[in-house]
Amino acid sequence: MNAERSQLFYTCTFLYVSFQAIQHSMAGKANDSLPCWLDTSLITMLSRELQKSRTEASAFPEVREALDTALYHCGLLLAQCPGALNSQLCRHHLDAIMAPLKDATALLSAPPVKATSHSWQHAARRFLSAWRRP
Repeated sequence: MNAERSQLFYTCTFLYVSFQAIQHSMAGKANDSLPCWLDTSLITMLSRELQKSRTEASAFPEVREALDTALYHCGLLLAQCPGALNSQLCRHHLDAIMAPLKDATALLSAPPVKATSHSWQHAARRFLSAWRRP
């Protein structure tokens, strides 16, 4: 894992665990209709980190797409915080943020796919190596 990929992996892991901790710290049950009061300054800080990670993921299109989705849902959550959501909808938004973060982490933890040589490139190398022989 190169340094850029490794840093992005750890940042996505940090973001996932942070949103998970927020969800676990919420008062009330998952299906209650009480208003949800989240710390918007914490969510805003995590949103900025998510935006930065999305920018840094330009070399990894699938990861960038997952971070786009997480960032979109984070924006929806921030637009309605604090107090405009009930606990059930708040948890739904947090799940919608965490799922693509988990996907991004999984994509980054997998070994990078090596580019396969095309058959014409292989044939050209074979031809050139045969031509160079004495």
